[in-house]
Amino acid sequence: MSSVSALDNIILNTDTYKHCHHSLYPKGTEYVSSYIESRGGIFPATMFVGLQAYIREHLLRPITLDHIDEAEAVTRAQGMPFSRENWLGILNDHGGYLPVEIEAVPEGTVLPTRNVLVQIINTDPKYAWVTSFFETALLRAVWYPTTIGTVSWMSKQIIREAFARTSDHPELLRLQLHDYGARGVSSQESAALGGLAHLVNFDQSDTVPGILAAMKYYNAVSPANSGPNSEHAGFTAWGRDHEVDALRNMLNTYRDAGFVLLLTDSYDHENAVKNILGKELKEEIQNFPGLVGARPDSGDPVQVTADTAEWLMDAFGYEVNSKGFKVLPPYLRVVQGDGVTFASLPQIYLELERRGMSAENAIFGMGGGLLQHYNRDSLNFGQKCNAVCVDGEWRDVAKQPTGATFKASKAGRLALTKRNGEFVTVRRDSISPEENLLQPVYRDGHLLTKWDFTELIARSEAEVPESYYYDVIKQMREQDDDSRVA
Repeated sequence: MSSVSALDNIILNTDTYKHCHHSLYPKGTEYVSSYIESRGGIFPATMFVGLQAYIREHLLRPITLDHIDEAEAVTRAQGMPFSRENWLGILNDHGGYLPVEIEAVPEGTVLPTRNVLVQIINTDPKYAWVTSFFETALLRAVWYPTTIGTVSWMSKQIIREAFARTSDHPELLRLQLHDYGARGVSSQESAALGGLAHLVNFDQSDTVPGILAAMKYYNAVSPANSGPNSEHAGFTAWGRDHEVDALRNMLNTYRDAGFVLLLTDSYDHENAVKNILGKELKEEIQNFPGLVGARPDSGDPVQVTADTAEWLMDAFGYEVNSKGFKVLPPYLRVVQGDGVTFASLPQIYLELERRGMSAENAIFGMGGGLLQHYNRDSLNFGQKCNAVCVDGEWRDVAKQPTGATFKASKAGRLALTKRNGEFVTVRRDSISPEENLLQPVYRDGHLLTKWDFTELIARSEAEVPESYYYDVIKQMREQDDDSRVA
């Protein structure tokens, strides 16, 4: 009996109808070129990430006869023709590895949308159809982590702006947004790919699959930090009358860890903050050897974050920083992990600022709002054919639908370069090879370029024009204008 799993068979990791496309190209077609881009969407720029994970997981393992037998049975059972000879040819001619070359933007790069990110072409004219065959898996492998990485990167710009306005400690930036998304995402693979994309921008995560993926596919070393957190099961098990004992137990149990997060909304959040933390446990919190986080887990995230910070300041005091904003003692912070989304994050910071409190008073966790609230159309990702070679002659290929102008695709073999400091997609033959920023990353079963996680981080943190992210911080800047008018 075959040990092959259908979910691990690259011939089946596609749309069923792809199996009938090999015979639809013009007679004499030798090469088919396709590319992937974000065609615009909710952001003007993207942070590219995730391709290497897909290549290392799926393209460095050859198909076998068992894969072909299984794919034939599944495909024919759906009433779709199956070209066994095509796949046997790849098995015999190329050892089971896909005969394609993939080139891409270096991962971690932030660049405007509507630029080529990936370009694919077959390397053997006998298998021109293969370029488009694995579009389903390849596009998914690119659009999802790149979209989540972009959401995370844009969130970072919001936090950076808030810190620039109200904090003296920009060095804390990578510690401010924690990934809580594992339970709110659609699958473990999604948690892995979205989780690793987030870790390019921040050092905080509890999403274990994302941490493992960063280590496995990009050689990340200790890519995430976390610490003792709490859940309602452990606290409510003590009973309402013993809430203080539950909180004290966690402080004592993890005293040597240097960091604890105390859930304060098991019953009455305001009472827990004002009376239990602020009175009954005040001395123990002040003497805790590390950071104590008060963690509300319900309510309006905008108001409850600011309210909690104010209540803690009433009990524990505060300092005023050089920018005139209040800061809790260094051993105490609010940790808000409920209801935090890309939309609510700037509103929370604006409310803290309005009340005269520094952005550093609160640390955030984001769950489904980070890993799950987005789809392929969020950044309008697509893979399209841009050139074919028929009987030795190259032809430009493009689509121009009248019903959706944003879907118009680019024609001709492409390259990415910089002109006057700006990324621009051009025809491949219009520049020298040295000017082309697309790098070959895969060819015929071989990984040609291996990016390290530190390289992704460095590229993501490179200075970029403010126009890449101005729209996401605009409302924070407009508050200054409103204040001047008032």
